[in-house]
Amino acid sequence: MKELSNCKTSIKNAIEGNYFAIAHLYKEEKVMNMHIHDCYEVYYSVFGGKQFLIDNKFYSINPGDAFVINQYESHYISQVEKEVHERIVISIHPDFIKKISTKTTDLSDCFTKREKGFSHKISLDKEAQQRFLYYINKITSANGYGSDLIERTAFTELMLLLNNGYLVKHEEAAKMVSIKYNKQVDDIINYINQNLQEDISLEGISSQFYISTSYICRIFKSSTGMTINKYITARRISIAKSLLAEGLSVNEVCGQCGYNNYSNFVKAFTKTVGISPKKYANLSLS
Repeated sequence: MKELSNCKTSIKNAIEGNYFAIAHLYKEEKVMNMHIHDCYEVYYSVFGGKQFLIDNKFYSINPGDAFVINQYESHYISQVEKEVHERIVISIHPDFIKKISTKTTDLSDCFTKREKGFSHKISLDKEAQQRFLYYINKITSANGYGSDLIERTAFTELMLLLNNGYLVKHEEAAKMVSIKYNKQVDDIINYINQNLQEDISLEGISSQFYISTSYICRIFKSSTGMTINKYITARRISIAKSLLAEGLSVNEVCGQCGYNNYSNFVKAFTKTVGISPKKYANLSLS
């Protein structure tokens, strides 16, 4: 398998090929704004990231940390090193994970088990880091006769490594969740996520916390790297994708995601996801 140098190409190849793809990325690729996409993602930090925001959870990033993100979770690297930002990103089609799983070993557990207090972050020790990179190298250097089997075998072992780290160290990892860079921002994020079905405004948040709108905007942007409106939109669209995949109608999803205007919902969804909610629903249920 060819190692890619572009995250969007990796996602595209994984989705269109009903398979997986690997990208080795550096600072020169522009870091995406908060986003969601239609595949699982494994983000492995080589060097350079400082803070990861996944849905409503903040994580610190150290070399050797791996993050497991499903297709409904919005995410964003809010702080990066100025000199270098090196990471390995694996994009995986959910159906491919199902295909190689068994009745007793579900390799999608690290992407789907989202119990209270869970963590997206898996801190790999030195030995596990070496194994992770060994599997990546084995996959990307495979060629010739039997290369497809080598890719799948190495990928399966890599997913066993990650799932073991996710499940066995779950309680330990959960203690590291949500580093509070700013207690007020943490409270604001929790408030937003508890009221996504309602009409959320800066003025309403200001009234709730007794602080000015300008101060809210400043501390939120400083802590997360994005505006409140962008965060709210990303969270609502993330929830919308999940509900559409469950079979709810576009009208039902529109109301449950806090959009009072159907046209605004369709416009926001299409801009974020790339296709209309109706087309997304048809593809998810086909």
